Amino acid sequence: MRAVLCTGYGPPETLQLGERPLPEPTRAQIRIRMRASAVTYSDCFVRGLVITRPLHLLARLVIGVRRPRRQVLGIVVAGEVDKVGGGVTAYKIGDHVFGLDGWGAGAWAEYKCMKADGVLAVKPESLSWTDAAAIPYGGLLALHFLRTGGIAAGQRVLIYGASGATGSSAVQLAKHLGAQVTGVCSAGNAELVRALGADRVLDYARQDFTTMDQRYDLVFAAVGRRYNPPSKLACERALAPKGAYVTVDGWNPKLTRARMEELRDLVVAGALRAVVDRQYPLTEIVEANRYVDTKRKRGNVVIAIS
Repeated sequence: MRAVLCTGYGPPETLQLGERPLPEPTRAQIRIRMRASAVTYSDCFVRGLVITRPLHLLARLVIGVRRPRRQVLGIVVAGEVDKVGGGVTAYKIGDHVFGLDGWGAGAWAEYKCMKADGVLAVKPESLSWTDAAAIPYGGLLALHFLRTGGIAAGQRVLIYGASGATGSSAVQLAKHLGAQVTGVCSAGNAELVRALGADRVLDYARQDFTTMDQRYDLVFAAVGRRYNPPSKLACERALAPKGAYVTVDGWNPKLTRARMEELRDLVVAGALRAVVDRQYPLTEIVEANRYVDTKRKRGNVVIAIS
């Protein structure tokens, strides 16, 4: 099968299209014929391993010394169940599924095996493969961190990085949960964020929410450190009494099958829609990674595989 191989840590050019043996599902696993995936911040982090020196050695020991131990990257899954291992009853051959395999990776390939009880859900018939690949990553992170922050109806919620993969999902989910939403993004993305449901949009280049009079019950930094969001201390100055601050840089987000199924139900109900910036074929994985590295994408960058 065709697969994208990460030959070492570094720029997108370290990725090469190559061949791998067709994987076989073990007991409790399913094999998925991949239709689409996505290029996420997490994928690019592992590929580039841009990390401060004190943690660099530790990261290599965990992920791989000279290159990732799991040489085929890609954590977003969208495809058709092609084969089932022993003991699997949740899925059958032909089921259309989508989800996330954060530790297993391997989604930038024509076939992938993963645990049947992993972070997966049956794809709604109305959802295209492209849109299915744009839901799991940002949707799961947004749902986790909004819940971690104790979001509730009637709250004033600010989402910094509201036009990214996680931020665009967070705006929609916060509105669905009854919050008054302020989105912070670039001026060029303001119309998108309003269309997603934000009650107010701030241009991060011209308006510093941390110095304004408005106070928020929840501030969610939906972008990581490489986007240089305001510091935790600065964000906390914008909080109302008993307000909460959460960031995607928080460790160990709770990404579960139950939450993936919840996202699926929200898509069916029309409360959550996919935001896709660009789509590339698997053969242009280098260009897709290069674009994500520009930090200018809106929503998700999707990879069409089959």
